[in-house]
Amino acid sequence: MSERLDIGLIQTRTPATSAGGLAHVSPLIREAASGGARFILTPEGTNLLEQRRALREAALADEAADVAVTGLRALASELGVWLLIGSALVRFGQTDKGRAANRSLLIDPAGAVVARYDKLHVFDVDLPNGETYRESASVRPGDRAVMAPTPWGGLGLTVCYDIRFPHLYRQLAKAGATMIAVPAAFTAPTGEAHWETLLRARAIETGAFVLAPAQGGTHEDGRRTWGRSTVVGPWGEIVAKTDHDDPCVLRASLDLTAVPRARAAVPALTHDRDFRPVSDPS
Repeated sequence: MSERLDIGLIQTRTPATSAGGLAHVSPLIREAASGGARFILTPEGTNLLEQRRALREAALADEAADVAVTGLRALASELGVWLLIGSALVRFGQTDKGRAANRSLLIDPAGAVVARYDKLHVFDVDLPNGETYRESASVRPGDRAVMAPTPWGGLGLTVCYDIRFPHLYRQLAKAGATMIAVPAAFTAPTGEAHWETLLRARAIETGAFVLAPAQGGTHEDGRRTWGRSTVVGPWGEIVAKTDHDDPCVLRASLDLTAVPRARAAVPALTHDRDFRPVSDPS
């Protein structure tokens, strides 16, 4: 296994249709590949971002028929790169009242899907600025964690709001993940307050690289996302980041030997202890 990995994180402002999403992200993926990236990651909602229910339902397709998913699989094969579609919003099936899957797809250089992960934690919040989100109304959450093998080590798959649940990241690290992906469409208020802090915390806790490609800017449905795509090293250091929310490619070169060094210095993953549940001290 090589000791270094050149990656490209794609920051997007995805349109409201899958065809638009493919047209938007493809040139950025080509740019990353031409710059030497062997592993390229895109954000949450790479195929489409649309909150308006009727328009969103009209835009959804099954995974196998989604224009962006099929187009990006072909592009990975053409370019000969590993590609993580951070997530695609695709039909879950006919059994769940039309709710979609928010699904990460890891694509190999032959264009094959080698891992799938459906977002575990859905974003149901009422923010202090008055913004309200009920992702559970339109997205059916997944029910399993996924750690996928790659030529450079294990890749833990997570999506956006998952970042607030550290036990998921610990389990991925203990299962062998040396890199953890956090494709996101963070809101502007929560992104400004918490984005970098959460990413650095998860990297420190796991001794893993955290790779976080993000949506950014004002989208067709009016939502505002934070951008600031970021790569964090296993010691919690910022390896690379953008300082804006415009579409771009963020490049980074990962020193893969940093993971065992960080975990040897602070072997917290081996120090778990059993304890009694929290109880009333009285």
